[in-house]
Amino acid sequence: MALEIAVLASGSSGNAIYLNEGNITLLIDAGLSGKEIERRMKKIARNPADLDALLITHEHGDHIKGAGVLARRYNIPIYATEGTWKAAEKKLGKLKSRQKRLTKERWQLGGLTIESFPIPHDAAEPVGYTFSNEEIKVGLATDMGYITSEITEALQGLDCLLLEANHDLDLLREGSYPVRLKRRIRSEGGHLSNEETARWLPEILASSRSNYPVVFLSHLSAENNRPELAYLTVKNSLKEAGYNIGDDLILKCAPRREPGKLLVLDNLCQEGEKS
Repeated sequence: MALEIAVLASGSSGNAIYLNEGNITLLIDAGLSGKEIERRMKKIARNPADLDALLITHEHGDHIKGAGVLARRYNIPIYATEGTWKAAEKKLGKLKSRQKRLTKERWQLGGLTIESFPIPHDAAEPVGYTFSNEEIKVGLATDMGYITSEITEALQGLDCLLLEANHDLDLLREGSYPVRLKRRIRSEGGHLSNEETARWLPEILASSRSNYPVVFLSHLSAENNRPELAYLTVKNSLKEAGYNIGDDLILKCAPRREPGKLLVLDNLCQEGEKS
């Protein structure tokens, strides 16, 4: 069965991803206000009242800002690790359904198999996710200070990937951020640069089970990156590895200010707008 996916927002100002597989509809992270997430879902002709679950990667505000509001308004259960629950409890407020999951776990929601895996970030118990059915596998891996073998293993065999390309090294080094924040971004609990992602992505693509995977460069910094820089850096690395964008894969920069179009991923992993 095909999967629908739309990036509602990606970046330090907020993150939210819509995913649907038949009778199960998910929101991964809710880092915008509840009202703004509702607006963006309306832009892709989808209703937040149809959400079956909200999955959280970690407790930072750009990932949970609207989570509590949406959960209460639409009676949506929230899934997160125990560490994330403890760290986010006050921000999320009173909730009817708190579903605790392990950092590394595999479980079912409807027709989707969901797997969580640990990521190195300065949060309580952060995770990335993969979502799969018999035909399609989607992976989400952002907010990472460095790449681990466990993450690489989790992202094998993907048809669609949302992968961090947070900053350009030169822009970060020469930018206006205080030294302390620059060090935090470059630390083992920080974020991946364009260059790091560019070197790593060919390894992930080599295991893709699709002949035409879709890759979203995600969580781009507004201050320390540019979409065209991230795109070009990754494109050049892919070209050196023998991949041509448009022929072998689709490469996109995830949107920040407005939702991206709704994509339908089928068993050939061809993208298309839902009619």
